[in-house]
Amino acid sequence: MEVKQVKLIYFSPTGTTQKVLESIAEGIAVEDVEHINFTLPEGAQQIIPPFSDELVIIGAPVYGGRLPVDVIKRFKQLKASNTLAIIIVVYGNREFEDALLELKNLALELGFSPVAGGAFIGEHSFATEEVSIANGRPDSLDVQKAIDFGVKVKDRITALQSPDAQIDLDIPGRFPYEADGARAMAVSPVTKEDTCTVCDTCASVCPTAAISINESVATKIELCIRCCACIKYCPEKARVMEDEMWKNIANWLNENCNARKEPRIFGVDL
Repeated sequence: MEVKQVKLIYFSPTGTTQKVLESIAEGIAVEDVEHINFTLPEGAQQIIPPFSDELVIIGAPVYGGRLPVDVIKRFKQLKASNTLAIIIVVYGNREFEDALLELKNLALELGFSPVAGGAFIGEHSFATEEVSIANGRPDSLDVQKAIDFGVKVKDRITALQSPDAQIDLDIPGRFPYEADGARAMAVSPVTKEDTCTVCDTCASVCPTAAISINESVATKIELCIRCCACIKYCPEKARVMEDEMWKNIANWLNENCNARKEPRIFGVDL
């Protein structure tokens, strides 16, 4: 089979998942690459035609070992007909647990045929300059592995006789899923009003429209998914985490998950 078109489908609040998918597409090396970005609320409203014979790369971050609930809701509007797919999750150097298996099962439910998968490392959403948790990743080594992965997946697809070929992609994880995705946390970043210039950056990058701007910044805690895009993109560093449980988790990750982990690849050999 020949790969003529690649579509990147992703939810990527801080850009790490998008970067990994773009690097994989670079390795596949086709001119026709289309982005379908489900990160922001307006992107979630887009109407996506059914997929057929293109190659799709689907990517999402891992939150507490699971896919974010909003990712599942947004991806569920996709429909495919045995379309070949590469499934990718990006996690913050702890564990990806059940997330990649969950993405595989979701892809199958939507009509995709996963041909390969990977769990890559990205800077943890709770990481700061002071509390390092895989800071700066994916780095140049990760990018090169993603490119090499893309080359190998293209070779595997080229060797397939037809898109209907039976593909057995073995992905680790537990079903029923045991990880809970830290979904029970009911906290959000807060705004340092003495530093904030009410520039609207935080609201513009929030994937769930949890932040509103009037004369000051307001956050609906029940909508916050703790992706920390508002913290990482604030030009004045006015968005911060103050919740003690949140800070304790970040400090634990800094102390216990600081040994470098490498991407794990499934379906091809690097």
